[in-house]
Amino acid sequence: MKKIILSSIVVLGLSTAAFAQAATDFISVDADVSAGVSLVEAQAAWPDLTPEAFAAADVDASGELSAEEYDALVASAAPAS
Repeated sequence: MKKIILSSIVVLGLSTAAFAQAATDFISVDADVSAGVSLVEAQAAWPDLTPEAFAAADVDASGELSAEEYDALVASAAPAS
């Protein structure tokens, strides 16, 4: 199920090229040091990230991405090698 949700992120409007160019580590994106990345923080790093794609990555529906959810989002947007 997680793979389906994460795969949908790209379909929901996340530009892989823009994401790859702007990708930074979790600690840098978590500007308020809350141990979670909010939609606003994520969109500061990736302006093309839609609320729907963020919600799909937020598996536990907490309103923030945990480090694990963030890592999965980054991995799903990385170009295939």
